[in-house]
Amino acid sequence: MEWIFVVVMALLLIMGFPMMIPLIAGAMVLVFFFLPNLDPYILIQQMRTGIVPYSLLAVPLFIFAADIMSTGKTSKRLVDFVGSFVGHLRGGYAITTAAACTLFGSISGSTQATVVAVGTPMRQRLLKMGYKDSSAIALIINSSDIAFLIPPSIGMIIYALVADGANVGQLFIAGIGPGLLIFFFFATYAVIHAKIYNIPKVEKASWRERFVLTRKALLPLGFPFIIVGGIYGGIFTPTEAAGISVLYAIILEVFIFRTVKLTNLPKVAMSSGLVTSAVFILVAAGQAFSVAINRARIPHTLTDAVLGPDPSALTVLFIVALFFFVGCMFVDPIVVIMILTPIFAPVAIDAGVDPVHLGVVIVFQAALGSATPPFGVDIFTASAVFNKSYLDVIRGTPPYIVMLVIVGILVILFEDISLFLLRWMQ
Repeated sequence: MEWIFVVVMALLLIMGFPMMIPLIAGAMVLVFFFLPNLDPYILIQQMRTGIVPYSLLAVPLFIFAADIMSTGKTSKRLVDFVGSFVGHLRGGYAITTAAACTLFGSISGSTQATVVAVGTPMRQRLLKMGYKDSSAIALIINSSDIAFLIPPSIGMIIYALVADGANVGQLFIAGIGPGLLIFFFFATYAVIHAKIYNIPKVEKASWRERFVLTRKALLPLGFPFIIVGGIYGGIFTPTEAAGISVLYAIILEVFIFRTVKLTNLPKVAMSSGLVTSAVFILVAAGQAFSVAINRARIPHTLTDAVLGPDPSALTVLFIVALFFFVGCMFVDPIVVIMILTPIFAPVAIDAGVDPVHLGVVIVFQAALGSATPPFGVDIFTASAVFNKSYLDVIRGTPPYIVMLVIVGILVILFEDISLFLLRWMQ
């Protein structure tokens, strides 16, 4: 009978309520009707507890830094820099798009910010080169998945918050390998696609042009090195790194490049605050929901039914991947990570899965689901940004989903893809 809360949540979602309402309503149904000995006030207490951790302060700061650089010309400098080296190759503009998403992802940590910042200039360039609009948009939204994996990934921060024993700095490093592997697959596909559809090449940039564009991109390119190097070198914590990133973004865009005025910063901060409030409301609601289902022992029932008494590490990882992938096709990735990680993480770790590798698998599947129909959040972001219909946005996504699924399987089977860099640095 406890599963009636699922029906209540489903009905609220169908009726169009924002995700926080079904989460809170589901928790209230469990507490009021199936957990009579539990004080309902605990839900409010847990919502507050969910957003208190110091590590969460990194989220609004990284979002603010990304918004400052999106408002400025950082994304254009990165696009021009990459294009000067690979733009003349077969499929060069598509490779440039994937590479620019990777580089901007190392600044923003957000798939949606990457769609906006890189997608806006690159879509027009791709269309001029003869790409179909559906292909261009599919490339952009799926390349933005890389931003959710590589540092400073917001997904990794949320996972570290709810998974015991996970270190944010180690998660940041572990996400780099899978992120680069996705880029390799997309770049290879770009070359094949360009040959099949006879996409023309562009004139090769001179070394003088490359030097000029490299010089312009040099300071933005220093951003990921400061973040990763500072965290792993023990100079500052991930939260302090987020503060440094805001300062660095302001120095670059306001005082050096002069593409953002000081008077524009309050407006940018307001935009960042709105995004942050949405994230924190989901985190708070997810915390209350997680406590309610744990008190009702629903996670234990679910894991026993799905995984059995003594599952192997690979079995657990594939089941985890399936649940997170499907979940993020319908619900915001942050919510899915908040709810499902406490359910599966203890079982996975007991089965011998490295908690850092588990985090990479979880965040990878969350990124994949966020760009997959029917309700992946990146699809709706692209639809709004590019003013295209839902069907136009998803039409070109199947090849990229197939590639991402293949990479996801490789990451599960070969943990060194995520852990090799971390082990080498240690």
